[in-house]
Amino acid sequence: MILNRGGALSKEYFVAYMTLIMNTRDCPVSEAKEIAFKRLFRSNTETLGSQSYEKFLLAYEGMDI
Repeated sequence: MILNRGGALSKEYFVAYMTLIMNTRDCPVSEAKEIAFKRLFRSNTETLGSQSYEKFLLAYEGMDI
């Protein structure tokens, strides 16, 4: 997936990204969250900005756990 660093990423983007990870790795949402956090945010909540991180958390909370 192409990442646009020009603005805040949407909740839908993160849901799609974590769903893709879960489907390709056959893993639970908690593991997909960790993988996405490491890849997209490089394990730093400020990498993509606070708005994107908030949307990331909302996406995770909204997924079926």
